[in-house]
Amino acid sequence: MKGLGQRYVQYINRTYHRTGTRFEGRFRASVIETDSDRIACRRDIERNPLRTRMVPTAEEYPWSSDRCNALGLTDPVVAAHPLYRIRT
Repeated sequence: MKGLGQRYVQYINRTYHRTGTRFEGRFRASVIETDSDRIACRRDIERNPLRTRMVPTAEEYPWSSDRCNALGLTDPVVAAHPLYRIRT
């Protein structure tokens, strides 16, 4: 299997003019530097159940912090980010 994988990577690299391993750089995380980047990331995570159509609204997902961050409701286990804008 190891030899097969190595030959496969060599084929992909020749065909697509690449170098390195097959998944090199694929999972590299983007850098979050500013507060606005951090808030955008949090919003994106909180809205994932809505995008995947698991729930009709993000605040209906039981494990989401959206109720606290976006709606301003209190939650004993969630500390709202001070820069998060409350949705009205």
